[in-house]
Amino acid sequence: MPLFNQKVSPGLSITDDTDILHFLNPDNSDKYVDARTALKNSDIYSIVFQLSADLANGKLKADAPRAQGILNNPTQTSNAHAFWQSMFAQLLLGGECFAYRWRNQNGTDMTWEYLRPSQVTPFLLEDGSGLIYNINFDEPEVGVMEAVPQSDLIHIRLLSQNGGKTGISPLSALANELQIKDKSNKLTLSALGRSIIAPGILSIKHGGLLSDEDKASRSRKFMKQTSKSENGPIVIDDLEEYTPLEVKSNVAQLLNQVSWTGAQIAKVYGVSDSIINGQGDQQSSIQMMGNAYVKSLARYAKAVTGELNNKLNANINLDLRSAIDPLGDSYATTISNLRKNGTIAANQAAWLLKESNYFPEEMPEASTPPVPISTSKDDKSTEGGDNDDED
Repeated sequence: MPLFNQKVSPGLSITDDTDILHFLNPDNSDKYVDARTALKNSDIYSIVFQLSADLANGKLKADAPRAQGILNNPTQTSNAHAFWQSMFAQLLLGGECFAYRWRNQNGTDMTWEYLRPSQVTPFLLEDGSGLIYNINFDEPEVGVMEAVPQSDLIHIRLLSQNGGKTGISPLSALANELQIKDKSNKLTLSALGRSIIAPGILSIKHGGLLSDEDKASRSRKFMKQTSKSENGPIVIDDLEEYTPLEVKSNVAQLLNQVSWTGAQIAKVYGVSDSIINGQGDQQSSIQMMGNAYVKSLARYAKAVTGELNNKLNANINLDLRSAIDPLGDSYATTISNLRKNGTIAANQAAWLLKESNYFPEEMPEASTPPVPISTSKDDKSTEGGDNDDED
């Protein structure tokens, strides 16, 4: 049966108060920030890239083999890291992201297809028992799918105002900041383009009122005299006086007056402004900044695993250790401290380090139990010759 002949329930449109306000006030278009336009802002691009890359660097671990298989290889058109980073980037920009689950007759996931938010329109069932989606695929052979059940779609949301049905874009909180920064950039470029750079002022005394042509002519002659002097002294008569200029330009203030917008963008995404400008709070230690960043990543990770646990019927966790500690040195230090404190045994510490790939699997077993090396200055050797006072 052709697709356009199917009769399905249209469902209820999912709207919020902002949609009604925009309908009543169509001129209030400044409250909408396009994701493509937002990515042209260097601060937003930096935050979205770093957060999405770190989330994609984490490992999605499931307790079911089938779920783990689709998480490790979700798409046929790209690699797993690129797919997940694209999903997380769209989540950070639009507040929600979508992926269609292509499944076989047994309901096993074969592959997932990334969907842009413009391709998906959610609806609420008339009895309120769930959601359905209308999806416009790019492939002509697929076309439009109507009334797609929510079980066939991966729909990850962030903050919501309608009970978690849809997500709110973080960019909606940056509309005013981005407009201020855009206008400030235009003002700065205009000031730079119209700035006057003059080496000095040549004053003509007792010359009366000279016309503009005479002033311009005398300026050109003076510049010609300056060039021919080959960096030598300039000779003028008593009727003229030359004063070098020391102009204190305010262009630098224009460049710095909206530096606070970077901090505002970082605040919206829940990270420190050091992620943007590399400075932040100089009094904070690197460990404190790292702990705060881990908490920020964990907030987004819960939104991801909550949706995957629901749709894949598995216990899924996003391990961020590889993202925040790529070399594993901090993890090894923690295991070493636990071993010194007697919390774990030496063989348990070695097993944990092997499981985290800090130690290679082919690492041979120790022939003798390792002995900690003491670095205390008070330790004295029990071996060696006696002090020879006669020498």
